[in-house]
Amino acid sequence: MTEPVSRRIRMASAALAPLTEFLRNSAYSTCIGHDDICDFVFGNPQEPTLPGFVDALKRWIDPRDKNWYAYKPNEATACEASARHLRESHGLPFEAADIAMTGGAFAAMAVAFPLVLDPGDEVVFSVPAWFCYEAMLVQAGAVPVKVRLRPDDFDLDLDAIAAAITARTRMVIVNSPHNPTGRIYSPDTLRGLAELLERASAQHGRTIYLLSDEPYRKLVFDQREFHSPACFYDATLISYSYGKVLLTPGARLGYLAFSPNLPGRQLLRDTVETAQLGGGWLHPNALMQYAIDDLEPLSIDLAGLTRKRDRLVAALGDIGYRVHIPEGTFYLLCQSPIADDAAFTRLLAQHNVYVLPGHTFELPGYVRICLTANEDMVERSIEGFRRGFDDAQRYEHGDR
Repeated sequence: MTEPVSRRIRMASAALAPLTEFLRNSAYSTCIGHDDICDFVFGNPQEPTLPGFVDALKRWIDPRDKNWYAYKPNEATACEASARHLRESHGLPFEAADIAMTGGAFAAMAVAFPLVLDPGDEVVFSVPAWFCYEAMLVQAGAVPVKVRLRPDDFDLDLDAIAAAITARTRMVIVNSPHNPTGRIYSPDTLRGLAELLERASAQHGRTIYLLSDEPYRKLVFDQREFHSPACFYDATLISYSYGKVLLTPGARLGYLAFSPNLPGRQLLRDTVETAQLGGGWLHPNALMQYAIDDLEPLSIDLAGLTRKRDRLVAALGDIGYRVHIPEGTFYLLCQSPIADDAAFTRLLAQHNVYVLPGHTFELPGYVRICLTANEDMVERSIEGFRRGFDDAQRYEHGDR
C-alpha cells in the first residue's frame, strides 16, 4: 500500500517534528493567547499594534481606481520603494526590477529555492537555525547540509562551511542578525565567507549562491552596525520581512532581492514571477504593497526592547542563569540550568513562564526567550524564573 503523503512532506514533517511536538503537546499548547501567562515563546505582539501601521493601511484601503484590488503581482511602486530603501541601507545600486514582492521572508525563500535550486542540489546553513530552513529545502527537492556555529561565540565557522561544500553545493544561507543567538556577523567574517565561496565556485565550475536572510537587520542593539553579505559577495539574494520590525507577523509583507552584481541577474529577473506563480501566487496582497513607503520608516521601540533585554539579562544573571547577550533580533538565548531543556521548560510552565526549548532549533541545553513580551510581563516573570531555577536544582539532584 503506497503512502498517501509524499516523501518530501514526510521529510519536512520529520524536520519540523521537535517544534510541532512542542506546539501540540506541551503545557504551552493549552494556554496560547491567555493574558495571564508570561509568554516568551514566539515573536508575537504582546502590546497594541503600532499606530502608524494602522494609519498606513487606513490611508491606502480606499480604492483609487477600478483596478485597486485587481490581481497585483510585483506592484511597480512597491518594487521601486523597496529598491530605493535598499540603495540607502546597503549602498548598492538596486533597481525596481531586482525586487520580487512576497508575503514576508518566508515566501521570499519559497520563491528563491525553486528559482535557483535543482533536485539534489545541496544547501549549506549553520545551526542552531530558524526552524523552517530544512523543511522548506526538502520540499524544494534540495539536500540540507548543516554545520554548527562556533560554540564559543556563535560566529560562523568558516572552516566547517568550506569543508561542507561539494560539487553539488548550490547555495549557502546566512541569517544575520541571527535567530536564535542574536549574533551580527562582522565584515571580517563576511569577507572571509565571500572569499571561500568565490574559490569554491571557481573550483566546481558553477556559482554558489548566498541567500542572506535579513528580517532582523533593523533590530540591532547598542549602536552596532548591520552588514549585509550582499556588500561582500556578488552572488547574493536577500530575503526580507517587514513583520519583525513592525511586529506584525500576521500581516505578510516582504521581498526577495537580487544583488545588482548577481551573475545571471537579468535571467533571474525575467523568471522570478514564474517561481511566484508556480509556487501558488507568492505575492503579498495589494494593500500591503501600496503602503510600503509609509511602513518603511516605522519600527517597534528599540529603546524599549533594549530595556527589556537589559532587565532580563541582569535579573537572570542575579538568579544564576548563564545568558548570552544578543547584538540584534529580539531574543535572549539562555543556558538551561539542567541538560534537559524540555524538562526545564515544563518546570518554568508550572510558574506561568513559557519559553522555547532549545532542542526545537537544534541547540539542546538552551532556551530562547522572546523580548516581544511587554514590560509588565517581564517584571511578572522574574519570580517565575527564580522559582524555576530553584526547581531545576532540585530536579538535578533527583527530586522530580
